[in-house]
Order: sequence, then structure tokens, then C-alpha cells
Amino acid sequence: MAKPRVFISSTFYDLRQIRADIDQFLKGLGYDAIRNEEGSIPYGKEDRLEDYCIQEVRNSDIVISIIGGRFGSESRDEQTIEKYLQAGSISQRELRTALENQKQVYIFIDKSVSAEYQTYLLNKDNSNVNYKFVDDQRIYSFIEEIKNLGINNNIKDFETSEDITNYLREQFAGLFQRYIDDQRRIKEVNIIAELERTSKNLNQLVEFLSNQNKDQQEEINQILRINHPLVNWLRPKLDIKYNFYIVGYADLCQLMQARRFTTLGEMTEPDSGEDYYLWSRTTNEDIMTNIKISKALFDLDGQLVNILPAKWDESFAKIEQIYQNHYNDNDLPF
Repeated sequence: MAKPRVFISSTFYDLRQIRADIDQFLKGLGYDAIRNEEGSIPYGKEDRLEDYCIQEVRNSDIVISIIGGRFGSESRDEQTIEKYLQAGSISQRELRTALENQKQVYIFIDKSVSAEYQTYLLNKDNSNVNYKFVDDQRIYSFIEEIKNLGINNNIKDFETSEDITNYLREQFAGLFQRYIDDQRRIKEVNIIAELERTSKNLNQLVEFLSNQNKDQQEEINQILRINHPLVNWLRPKLDIKYNFYIVGYADLCQLMQARRFTTLGEMTEPDSGEDYYLWSRTTNEDIMTNIKISKALFDLDGQLVNILPAKWDESFAKIEQIYQNHYNDNDLPF
């Protein structure tokens, strides 16, 4: 099963314990934690080491960027230097790459660095100011850059690794909830698509009635049969990919037999007293599939009654699967 790939980006020596703590937190969630000191990144001999890190950022799903007081190793990427008019660190290049590739990014800034950042804003044009919590003023320039982003600048201060993991736990839970909502919306979209298909069929029927001779009743009936609610119910249950229609009970029996169902005759439900036609199919030694179709859908001559989709009731057709090894041989399927 595929796992979310989470890239941990930061300077190493000052934040190595925090990196290790986050690594353990991610692995506890079942995620793949990517950090260069653990051999997670496959290095080759063709490019610089930082270029392989950048490629892993592009291949990751989530990037966690931790900004502390050390500037770290200087990036040697000429494009980065030209684009930002100054050399940045490797960890800064990693974050910029993540933002450019629209990755899900979480940015954490050391609380002391974040507090001193306000001093930087008041004195950033004064080169004589010495800052206590950073070893390079470009750290504050970079923080200003990401804070000015219009999107994807999810920034949180931290003091300990626990501050980071607690925040990530809440965020990941939110992502999962959003995934559930998205799946629900997909179902709603599918329902809308089905309504659109039904509407299209009705429009075809109206157009047919408008343009054809009204004595062509058989063609009209065929359109109604193809879109009969029973046909729409059977199509996914029997895994039928093509259009078909049912004229009467005899047609339904032939269709069920073609799908390897055995006709078992009629039955009456004890609770509702409703009469059903019954078919059964055993797909393997353990599972029996049973389908019940209400006799109310057919007239006295066994012909299928035309009904509107709005009049369809779930009691008209039922399907259930029975694990036969859970029952005695004398048990009935219903």
C-alpha cells in the first residue's frame, strides 16, 4: 500500500534531535519520513548532493520545513541565486522548491527566532545591527519572503519537537477529514451525473414524441423499457455494461438464467406479506447471491408495468449474499 512521503527540511546540526523526533512521529503514523542523514535519499555521482535532495522534495507529498537560528550550507544552484538575487541555503532552496511545486507545506520557526524577527523588520536596512538568535541575517530575509506569500504559508512557532508533532497531528487529522468530505462530494457528483443522464433520456423521449408519428407506440415503449427503474437497478447488480430492456416476466427469467441465476419460483415475505419472484446463484462454495423482484412490477399477464423513477421503492427489488457455511443445509435463503 502506498504511503504518504514526508520530506523533513532543516539545517542538521542544531536541529538533529528535533528531526529525529519528527521522524519517529511520522513512522508511528505509517508515513515514509524522508531525511538525508538516514539514507532515505538515493545519491548518484552525476549531480551535486543538494540536487538529489531537491528531486526528493519534488517526489514527496508533504514537506515539513523547520527554520532555526543557523543558516546552514550554502546552495550552489545558479538558478536560485539568479532568481532571488542572493545565495540561499540548501534548506531554503528545498522549501522554495516545495512551494513552486505546490506541495502541502508546513513551516515551523524557532520561537526565539520568530520573536527577534520583529526587531529585524524595524532594522533591516541597518547593516550594523547584530542579532542574537541567528548566525546570518539572510534567515530573517527568507522568513519575510515566505510570510509575504499569498498561499501555502502555513507558519507555526515552536519551542520543542512536541509543539511540532502536536500541531502536525491536528493538521493530518484535518486532511483526513477533508478526504472524507471529498469522497462524499464524489458520490453527490455521481448522483447528479445519473440525474443528468435520466434528464437526457427524457429529453430524447420528448424530442421523439415531437418529431415522430404518434402511432409509433412500440418505439416509445422501447425507450421507456430501456430506462425502466427495474432495468436501472439490475444493470449494476448483474454487471451489465450494455443497454437492454425487459418486456415481461419471461424476459426477466431468461436474463437471470444468462447470468447463471436459477429461478426458484415465488415467495411471500412474512413481515410485509409482499409477493416476490426469487432467483439464486452460487458463485463459489461459500457465498450464495439471492435476488427478489416484487410481483407488483408485473401485471396479470406477466408484462412489466411502466412506472416513473420517482415512484420506485427499494422494496421492489432486493439482493443479499449468504455465506453458506454459516447455515445448516436445511436453512432457506430468506
